[in-house]
Amino acid sequence: MCATPLPMAVLLKRLLQPGRPPAALGRPLGRREASLGTDSGAAVRVRFAPSPTGFLHLGGLRTALYNYIFAKKHQGSFILRLEDTDQTRLVPGAAENIEDMLEWAGIPPDESPRRGGPAGPYLQSQRLELYAQAAEALLKTGAAYPCFCSPQRLELLKREALRNHQTPRYDNRCRNLSPGQVAQKLAKDPKPAIRFRLEEEAPAFQDLVYGWNRHDVATVEGDPVILKSDGFPTYHLACVVDDHHMGVSHVLRGSEWLVSTSKHLLLYRALGWSPPHFAHLPLLLNKDGSKLSKRQGDIFLEHFAAAGFLPDALLDIITNCGSGFAENQMGRTLSELITQFDLTRITCHSALLDLEKLPEFNRLHLRRLVSSETQRRQLVGKLQTLVQEAFGNQLQDRDVLDQAYVERIILLRQGHICRLQDLVSPAHSYLWTRPAVDRAQLGAISEQVDVIAKRVLGLLEGPGTSLTQDVLNGELKKLSEGLEGTKHSNVMKLLRVALSGQLQGPPVAEMMVSLGPKEVRERIQKMLSS
Repeated sequence: MCATPLPMAVLLKRLLQPGRPPAALGRPLGRREASLGTDSGAAVRVRFAPSPTGFLHLGGLRTALYNYIFAKKHQGSFILRLEDTDQTRLVPGAAENIEDMLEWAGIPPDESPRRGGPAGPYLQSQRLELYAQAAEALLKTGAAYPCFCSPQRLELLKREALRNHQTPRYDNRCRNLSPGQVAQKLAKDPKPAIRFRLEEEAPAFQDLVYGWNRHDVATVEGDPVILKSDGFPTYHLACVVDDHHMGVSHVLRGSEWLVSTSKHLLLYRALGWSPPHFAHLPLLLNKDGSKLSKRQGDIFLEHFAAAGFLPDALLDIITNCGSGFAENQMGRTLSELITQFDLTRITCHSALLDLEKLPEFNRLHLRRLVSSETQRRQLVGKLQTLVQEAFGNQLQDRDVLDQAYVERIILLRQGHICRLQDLVSPAHSYLWTRPAVDRAQLGAISEQVDVIAKRVLGLLEGPGTSLTQDVLNGELKKLSEGLEGTKHSNVMKLLRVALSGQLQGPPVAEMMVSLGPKEVRERIQKMLSS
């Protein structure tokens, strides 16, 4: 639930009374040392602070991941804070989805709305009193002022600027109102917005990625609103107040916020607080250089999870296309990313994401899971569920759900498939259901259907025959010898159709090992009876 904002009229009337000290605003100045970041002995605390106006997508995952691996690299804390102050744009279920997807990706927060923590609450809508206190302190010192301009006037200013091909900006009309004028206007409009008075000279700062920066925001924009008339803060005030009270030591966020940092540093200075270290991450773009867009339905994590892509494959590809590591290599696990990460190696260049490569990344990580007995058992359970969901009543033999059989399929097909779901695609349906093959199909391939079938059955019934791929390859080669008018390739084609109903697929020997002697016998005997 949202906290109740302090009534604006009460706040301003308090401030019109002389001699009242500003409210206490947390820890004293200077507690956080200004160093490069991790050598001062202070705890490393970072935050991922999305707005729940949409579900988590790849761009957000990348920002969260860099925060997570930086925190874990330095034995710090990773905080999830939801910036839900724009109540009109909230998407139902988005807050839950963001935390669900972070957990699915294997980078769960240490502190969050769900998990709680020492610096909560972690929803901005529940922290309104803190923003009111900060606004009160800024009003008291004259660093902020009430703005009584109507939405209609502000819209006219914007239109006029655009008509003149200028950047829209507030004209600071209410900046120099006297206390008497403010009191007079309060009587008519008890709920003004609060604006921050921008200084002409913004402080320079050293960004850990982009180096020294300074943006004279006062020359290009008007004084910004920091507290709206409904008592809710704007991003600029809320992020400064929350980062301070949550003890955030490093702010790792997208480079789109680089220009706003000077504004935030002015707020820190006006409030008497020491700022955190800033590291702005270059954008994650499509491979053609265009921006990732929420309109691209395939950039949301839910899409990748439902399609069977592994979390590690996503973490791997979004770091592989960027910077922050000594070298880019495919197949890195999360623990390897943490070990290899170096913030000083992040460059200013945008990262170009080629999602066409994701299946290959997934193939590598799937093989790694298969090589682990514990992980392989989990994959067996998942594939059993997929088979039942895909084929259900079509399963003629429930033995295909046997753990040993499913595990054999996974072991034989690893390296050939990109996702576990590939094993229930039409190309692999023969592993779970018996194909419908008629005599005409087989006769069109070879006239010696019966001869070939009997030779295969004889091969299967031979004493001591080890049904391995290597042995079968040799035996099938011998089997083709002496068949007039039928090449070995046609024998393989015939057997492939008989076993799978398909003209293409894995090698016949692998098919036979996958299905096992009993099932191969049944399918070959159908050749004789059809």
